[in-house]
Amino acid sequence: MAQESHPKTVPTAPPRRLSNAYQNWYRFSRNPTAVIGAAIVILAILAALLAPWITPYPEHVGAVVNFRARHLPPSAEYWFGTDNVGRDIFTRVIFGLRISLLLALVVLGIAIPVGTTLGLLAGYFGGWVEVVIMRLTDIALAIPPLVMALAVAAVLSPDLINSMLAIAALWWTWHTRLIYSITRQLRTQEFVEAAETLGASKFHILFREILPNCVSALAVKTSLDAGFVILVGASLSFLGLGIQPPTPDLGTMVASGSAFLPDYWWESVLPGFAILIVALGFNLLGDGLRDLFDVQEVR
Repeated sequence: MAQESHPKTVPTAPPRRLSNAYQNWYRFSRNPTAVIGAAIVILAILAALLAPWITPYPEHVGAVVNFRARHLPPSAEYWFGTDNVGRDIFTRVIFGLRISLLLALVVLGIAIPVGTTLGLLAGYFGGWVEVVIMRLTDIALAIPPLVMALAVAAVLSPDLINSMLAIAALWWTWHTRLIYSITRQLRTQEFVEAAETLGASKFHILFREILPNCVSALAVKTSLDAGFVILVGASLSFLGLGIQPPTPDLGTMVASGSAFLPDYWWESVLPGFAILIVALGFNLLGDGLRDLFDVQEVR
């Protein structure tokens, strides 16, 4: 009998698994508001970095006076108009973004490490360590950040460094509370107990086991805080306790332009609109990250 022939089976390659990074990007890109927020933040950062090359009048950053061009409305030559001494407002807004973003970077660069470390220590060790750290945190939280910043800025000479110190003086408390809450939930988990059983050091448990599980909440909190820091910094400058002229600062520009409202509205409204857009971008980005990482609540 003739042997029955069977069709040969061709092995098929296993389906390719998408990387976690690609999956996260796909989920993030499906959120329109998050994409808009990320685009605003990226554009603001690029504009601040490239300010000397993309602005039409970079010399207007300093104490330049051109009385022939005073109070000119927005036009093809001066996109945002000119101020009371004839300087291009668009140029000064772009350079002002540098100050605002630098302020947020330094303040959060101080607040996040300090608050994270204190939150880890209080949440993991408990006892008197928790009592001391969290009671100091509660006392600091009872002081409104803007009031504290005003007090510090009023005592010290008003400049960029002192504005950063004034805002950072209380900002660590929010991160301490956040990390403390997460650490208390994680310290009884099996992976932490396993590390303790294996004799891992406290440093390893805190920064290699617990801290990576706080990164998603920290990312959301940092994005939301960046916009708020920019608003507080602009408020200090608006009240005359922040960046001083002729250095371009968005809050200072709003304050100086408000003296000429409503006739020359662009001198105050357009720098204020720039503050609004940048703060909105960070908030939208934070909301998108919260949905991406499934962070229930960030306090």
